[in-house]
Amino acid sequence: MRDPREGLTRAGTIRTGAALERVPSRFGPVLDAAVDLVRDRAPDATVYIYGSVATDQATIGASDVDLLTIGLADREARGIEDALSEQFAAICRGVEVAAAAATDFVGEGDESYGNRVFLRHYCVLLAGSDAQRPEQDFAGDRRAARGFNGDIERHARRWRSSLASLGWDDVATGVADVAQRVGRKSLLAVAGLVSMHDRTWTTDRETSAHRWAEIAHDQSAGLEQLLSWSSTVPDREIAVVTTDDVAEVLDSTVEPIIEAFRDLIGLWPDSSMGGKRLDATPG
Repeated sequence: MRDPREGLTRAGTIRTGAALERVPSRFGPVLDAAVDLVRDRAPDATVYIYGSVATDQATIGASDVDLLTIGLADREARGIEDALSEQFAAICRGVEVAAAAATDFVGEGDESYGNRVFLRHYCVLLAGSDAQRPEQDFAGDRRAARGFNGDIERHARRWRSSLASLGWDDVATGVADVAQRVGRKSLLAVAGLVSMHDRTWTTDRETSAHRWAEIAHDQSAGLEQLLSWSSTVPDREIAVVTTDDVAEVLDSTVEPIIEAFRDLIGLWPDSSMGGKRLDATPG
């Protein structure tokens, strides 16, 4: 759900509605259990909540609970995701746990810069040290937009590779999973385009898809398809989608999005590697 408080301050810095006092009490048992499990596996780890639960826009039973951890091993994060998603299926659609390291927020590259913007403006501390959070607000500018989604071209290469490597035994769920990733990441890049084009700041996929369709009329059908894919749950709601469907949207819609992003905002240079990109993007 769209965060109605997201935008720009008069000073041009990013504003969001993420705040501890806005976290609905109904999600408290999920968060308490998550903190307990993380502490059990990594006592010094930090836990944040972000997304619709952090902005009081979540719907019971239909929204994900999105967590960011710093100092938790990735394999432990996957185990916690599975356990909590099953335990709290009546409260949330699923629990997603992103695992980051302190070093992911250090450096001058686009990747670490985007991680710092995300941590500052979208993450609410639940447990642990908040030492990695920057003290100053960030401008909602091209650098922030590039930090969030300047890796869109890299993702497109991975999506094409994933489609090509699918086996017959996993083609249905595999294609649906790729389609979801294509939809979610591509529309976050579109949100960056809309933010810069309209001189605002948004990470909302739905409003950005509709707005970009007004700007790039020939992409409207593809944008609607991306929006449809972004909201599916592959292991529960397997859409009727083929590799050809995804490949066609990659060619007709995602590639123009990448070109527009390159022209208006800029992409990460291929040499900008290192650290871990937080794909726990907001929205």
